[in-house]
Amino acid sequence: MNPIQPILQFDRVTVEFDTGPVVEQVSFSVIPGECRVILGAAGAGKTVLLKTALGLVRPTEGRVYLFGQDITTASEQQLFEVRSRVGMLFQEGALFDSQTVEENVAYPLLSRISSPTRAQIAEIERRVLESLKFVELGHTIEKFPSELSGGMRRRVGIARATVTQPPLVLYDSPTAGLDPITANTIMALVAKERDVRNTATVIVTHRYQDGQLLAKFRYNFDSSRPDAGHLVPDDHSSAGHKTIFMVMRDGRLVFEGSQSELENSADPYLNKFVRR
Repeated sequence: MNPIQPILQFDRVTVEFDTGPVVEQVSFSVIPGECRVILGAAGAGKTVLLKTALGLVRPTEGRVYLFGQDITTASEQQLFEVRSRVGMLFQEGALFDSQTVEENVAYPLLSRISSPTRAQIAEIERRVLESLKFVELGHTIEKFPSELSGGMRRRVGIARATVTQPPLVLYDSPTAGLDPITANTIMALVAKERDVRNTATVIVTHRYQDGQLLAKFRYNFDSSRPDAGHLVPDDHSSAGHKTIFMVMRDGRLVFEGSQSELENSADPYLNKFVRR
């Protein structure tokens, strides 16, 4: 049996800014359907990891691979091609204020086509509406971001990040600044995207509860069951997703393992991020 090939791989990656290294000798890989939850104090290098994975930040040392392609020194044209297969939810959603919800979500699709035909435009409109319905916001298609709540803007951001149905989605603090109920709604949508489409997921978060939800629950899309369309406890009785926790400290990866391994650690730094 051939081993599963990683979608994303860091090989001894170091990133340095003028102030010194912000990521130092980090190695890990992500396979299809896998979920990575990255925790760490402010300034630990979490967001830099995501930007490096997209080629927005270049490593000083080491190699980064996306879909088996070495992007460490790739040109912008090469990066454009590979980035089209990655969804990214930036902090606060990062929507275009001057564009409607429909235009925001359509952007990743339209950016690939210089002069779309009428048929292509119709297909884009269909996919945008499908993506908005996926996050339960089909009714907001003509609204502007300023007309939406913070949680709704974050959900539109998820729709935009996933409208191309990418095999890999990166989430940068998707629940930051949200109340607990809204934050759980956002994480339920992250789990839904992961489970319905077997999407590889990398999420940076300050909330341990976000990782708990992804590790302990799965989205049930079996229409024959009464709990279809909802999150249900994951008993791991069948082949399903795998959630791995990573903890960063001063640019270094100091922990990589399961939720139980993290919770059973005696390390005082790791214990700061665990809510038992």
